[in-house]
Amino acid sequence: MTGKDCFKAYDIRGIYPHEIDEDLAYRIGLAFVEVFKPKTVVVGRDVRLSSEPLAEALSKGICDGGADVYDIGLCGTEQVYFSVPYLNADGGIMVTASHNPSDYNGMKFVKHQSIPISADSGLNEIKDRVFSANLSVSNHKGKVINVDTETAYAKRLLTISDVDSLTPIKIVVNPGNGCAGRVVEILAEHLPNIDFLRINFEPDGSFPNGVPNPLLKENRGITSSAVVNHRADLGIAWDGDFDRCFFFDEEGNFIESYYIIGLIAEHLLTRHPCSKIIIDPRLTWNSIDIITKKGGQAIISKTGHAFIKERMRTEDAIYGGEMSGHHYFRDFYYCDSGMIPWLMVIGIMSRHKTSISHLVRKRQELFPISGEINRKVSDSKRVISEIETRYSQECVGTDYIDGLSMEFKDWRFNIRCSNTEPLIRLNVEAYQNADLCQSKTSEILSIVDKYLVGV
Repeated sequence: MTGKDCFKAYDIRGIYPHEIDEDLAYRIGLAFVEVFKPKTVVVGRDVRLSSEPLAEALSKGICDGGADVYDIGLCGTEQVYFSVPYLNADGGIMVTASHNPSDYNGMKFVKHQSIPISADSGLNEIKDRVFSANLSVSNHKGKVINVDTETAYAKRLLTISDVDSLTPIKIVVNPGNGCAGRVVEILAEHLPNIDFLRINFEPDGSFPNGVPNPLLKENRGITSSAVVNHRADLGIAWDGDFDRCFFFDEEGNFIESYYIIGLIAEHLLTRHPCSKIIIDPRLTWNSIDIITKKGGQAIISKTGHAFIKERMRTEDAIYGGEMSGHHYFRDFYYCDSGMIPWLMVIGIMSRHKTSISHLVRKRQELFPISGEINRKVSDSKRVISEIETRYSQECVGTDYIDGLSMEFKDWRFNIRCSNTEPLIRLNVEAYQNADLCQSKTSEILSIVDKYLVGV
């Protein structure tokens, strides 16, 4: 049977149909019901060509296990997060491989109230049952109920985002032929001052313009060029299941999500003083500086949506941000959304009557960064160990919250293994010294690159 390697730290991902197929999806549906005993489960799917047959097989497994399925159809991951509490369902499963290549697919899982399910909170139990010989069909068969939650979801977004008094603005929107366009169209009806310039807008699971992953530099050009050519004020691009959004300024420059975290944190702390905000350990100095100066409390959590959400609930944090482009909101069931951030940002731009480049420029100068650098290496543990040994004498602080983080007087870095791909990831930041950031990045990479696969 295929599939064992598909089970990751906080979701399932694999190549279709070699690693994940309909048989595996069916067994996952049965196992989910056995482990969590739900009466109702929300099922949604992204635009990938394999998502519909996988969702059908998953739903059949859930029904054969004895639970009903609320099928919300083609959607983004956050629509499952919204629909579970909105429909008072006992759980939810999104069929998606997020930003992975088009031949991948997978699943993300939540319990009631959209509490995430990770390896240590039920996903390993699902895996064990999927590959056991004891999965059984219930005598009571559930049914599939088609439900439309899109309008209610869009209303929730607008309520959270505070976009009542926007000044006119021109925005390039690029869903990358994923699912985001459907929601943008609904929101556009309520945003008369926004001039939307649409590119790669139609959902198309063959991804004719490349897999929607704006973190890849080669995927940014079309949005950047459209902003410049149309003299737009802002560009926004999403990944396929739009749980992440990415920003381009009025000159077409890509804005690292790290600086958007600081912008949103400052905005929310103005309205909710003394609140807690969760950040990941890859890049921290800019966020901590802003949060502390605004009277909030910055809390560092292990990277990954399940870990961030769990910590947010524990701390009752108002917001959480990952430099990979995930933004989490207490008012959205502590879940991540790729829609709320851009709605908030255009509201901030309107209230300050300024460009997004002006809003982030000072922070970019104060805390220059390398951008995330990915390498496929032969021995990641050996790489990290060698780097730690190299810098242990001069560092002023070390932590292992997620991978290895080391701090120095005027720069820091984090290096970690990916939870979803066979990669090692490096992030470097400095204080008011872009040249130092660049030189230290090159210095660390000289160690990493000794272990490159194929070299």
